[in-house]
Amino acid sequence: MSRSPINRRTLMISAAASLCMPAVLRAAPDVARSNISGFTGQDWRDHFETLGKGAIVCDTGSRALHYWNADGSDYRVYPTSVPKTDELTKRGYTEIVRKKVGPSWTPTASQMERFPDWKPVAGGAPDNPLGTHALYFDWPAYLIHGTQDTRKIGRRSSDGCIGLYNAKVEELFAITPIGTQVRLI
Repeated sequence: MSRSPINRRTLMISAAASLCMPAVLRAAPDVARSNISGFTGQDWRDHFETLGKGAIVCDTGSRALHYWNADGSDYRVYPTSVPKTDELTKRGYTEIVRKKVGPSWTPTASQMERFPDWKPVAGGAPDNPLGTHALYFDWPAYLIHGTQDTRKIGRRSSDGCIGLYNAKVEELFAITPIGTQVRLI
């Protein structure tokens, strides 16, 4: 007769381990912040009076971009990179004023002070920090753009912009008209 691998001792150890597991999970740092399933839905009415041409909420806390089309029938959520620090983040209301495929990148004056070796990058270049597409705000030097460095998504890694995977910014670019209202929170 073969002996069962589960005995009283194994059962007791498994039960004790399962009781400790919630405490271990609670102690894990920043799990929800880096997990796409941790995104919570937003309601556009909490941010805008009307949808207008469409609406975008960039939530730097959850590192998510929420998009609604003009009639509210299309709601999408995208994982993003967000500014490294709160000092680099501009918050408030703006709108999309320009869109560009293959944007070129030029470091700002403050970036040149901090990183004097940075040089402009031509649009379409494989090392372009703006990726393949960009949606510009009416705030100078702030935009939603793609990134070639996929490790940045879900992290505090930008110098002020909101970054998306290139495939996701291309999708957002295609459905977002000029004049779409934006709120950064």
